[in-house]
Amino acid sequence: MGITKTEGFAIKTLEMAELIKSIGHPARLEIVKFLANSPSCICNDIVDELPLAQPTISRHLSELKKVGLIKGSISGNNICYCLDESKWSELQSYLNQITETLKTSSECCD
Repeated sequence: MGITKTEGFAIKTLEMAELIKSIGHPARLEIVKFLANSPSCICNDIVDELPLAQPTISRHLSELKKVGLIKGSISGNNICYCLDESKWSELQSYLNQITETLKTSSECCD
């Protein structure tokens, strides 16, 4: 697959595209749902919930952390993860802007 052209797009658009892309995998969505239902957790707790190996889950956690959707802190030999509420609010606001634009659009293609 070739390199995706990103020149000419607004920085905000590129940032939001990275966030949306990062949650475009079913395992990552399940991780996000698990973290949303837990104030914080340890990686091994997630391993017990998903049908994936620990290294695979760690890779998905790393991708979510890289874009800022989750935070992780070291606690002894474990890493505790939680959602980064400010980044999720930013994503929600961006999607809400699109939704509001759709609501005000009078024409629709069928």
